[in-house]
Amino acid sequence: MHPAIFNKEDDVATYTIKAVYDPRTLNKTLLIKPPKNIYSFNELVALWEKKIGRTLEKTYVPEEQLLKTIQESPVPIKIKLSIKHSAFVNGDMTNFELDPAKEVEASELYPDVKYTTMEEYLDQFV
Repeated sequence: MHPAIFNKEDDVATYTIKAVYDPRTLNKTLLIKPPKNIYSFNELVALWEKKIGRTLEKTYVPEEQLLKTIQESPVPIKIKLSIKHSAFVNGDMTNFELDPAKEVEASELYPDVKYTTMEEYLDQFV
């Protein structure tokens, strides 16, 4: 299992607005990878369990079964499961090095931005 990156929409908007007129972002891809918001699926479940004060029953699905389910599912579900497979199994959100010639990371460029952590985000559901 690979970690994925979680961002609140308001935080994405804040970083985007800051980047629009910043010459350091000119002709570069802005990646938003706040360090406190990078979790594997298991870490995310563990965080939720800590917040609610109990252990959840878990069912572990092998990758082969997930791929089979993706193939057999109707389009809306197929898309959701494919995204989860890409992020959590393949690691497509985090399994690469930043190329400073082409990419910049928002939380490093703008350390003054107070982004919403996953811990804070989940508090609204407890």
